[in-house]
Amino acid sequence: MAGTDDDAVATVDDDALYVLTAVLLTPAKFPSVLGDDYPEACAALGLAPLADGYGLVIGQDSDGARWTVVIDDVSLVAVAIASWDCGMEYDLSPDERTVVAALPGWPLAVAVAAPGVPAPHDPAPELTERPPLCPPDTASWGPAQRRLGADEIALQWAVWREQIDDGDFAVSGQDEASAEESDRSEAEDGEGRGGSPSGVRRVLAEARSYVDTPPPLGRVRSSFATGDARTLRADGPGWSMVARTDDIAFVLLDEEPGEVLPVGRGAELPGLLEALDKMAVRPS
Repeated sequence: MAGTDDDAVATVDDDALYVLTAVLLTPAKFPSVLGDDYPEACAALGLAPLADGYGLVIGQDSDGARWTVVIDDVSLVAVAIASWDCGMEYDLSPDERTVVAALPGWPLAVAVAAPGVPAPHDPAPELTERPPLCPPDTASWGPAQRRLGADEIALQWAVWREQIDDGDFAVSGQDEASAEESDRSEAEDGEGRGGSPSGVRRVLAEARSYVDTPPPLGRVRSSFATGDARTLRADGPGWSMVARTDDIAFVLLDEEPGEVLPVGRGAELPGLLEALDKMAVRPS
């Protein structure tokens, strides 16, 4: 999170912008709460899905109004975020020539506010040409909440993984009829505990289809994990999957509120994860 001292000031329409935070909006890293893929996330902000992506600088003007400044200097925002993550100060002051748009409102929930200015509020309607951005509704289970859940699993993989005993996954090849009747349901590439077996099979089938027919940019992303492994994130209509290339996968479904369905490696999951990793978008 950025500081809000005098060094963290940009400009919006000749007014000061007190920077609160910033995020990347690129094919490999975007706020997944905004969409299942990069073009969908861009569309939520009314932006064209440029190949190099954007940086989103989020802050308040001198009246306390919320603004999101979109810039095309992605590396500047990446360096700022990395510095803040390390506890270092960084003066994020974009050059005016890099500003693509100044959008009213915030697309994400921000828990801090700039000191010395009025409380955060949307700009007056006469000052804007579009409705203010607002965070997606995550009060109830739905696509936004499902994607946030997948984000949390990817971030806290070890915590989620230690809750799963490999003995919970039955040997693949179990008779499908008996699997449907058991408390643990076969999920083709292993065993998904609880939830809908048909839902998990659908996710795996759609993920396989991505290998042959590339989906919209950002639907499958690969990031660093421990050792030589990669963390894979795949999303689709109504589902999200998080996996480690050397381990199992977790599936979340819109039709299964709050459920996290683990999928064992079995015979086919390793090959699927390897194929997805080869076609996934990676951070540059």
